[in-house]
Amino acid sequence: MSTDETRDLSVDELRYDADGLIPAIVQDAADGCVLMLAWMNREALLRTLDTGRTWFWSRSRRRLWNKGEESGNFQQVQQVRYDCDADCLLVLVEQTGDGTACHTGRRSCFYRTLT
Repeated sequence: MSTDETRDLSVDELRYDADGLIPAIVQDAADGCVLMLAWMNREALLRTLDTGRTWFWSRSRRRLWNKGEESGNFQQVQQVRYDCDADCLLVLVEQTGDGTACHTGRRSCFYRTLT
């Protein structure tokens, strides 16, 4: 394994898509449950790293949003990882409030099965 494969990257070295976005998978740090997927731009990622709470870019509303700003179910960031291609993030969190991450009132956004 080369040192390039194990070194930490800066926010500007990540590979954002043509719209300046990167997918962020949010996972419960305690039990590994995948809670949600959302999109971050550079500013959302910097706010996340600065505040210790998750911030995302809403593609439909065209604005930044702080997870929990309406529900009170914030996500305290434990660690942010990036994948082997540096084009996807894994955000390990402690889900606060009542434990709900999904806007439907469920713990996880991944509650349905494709058949």
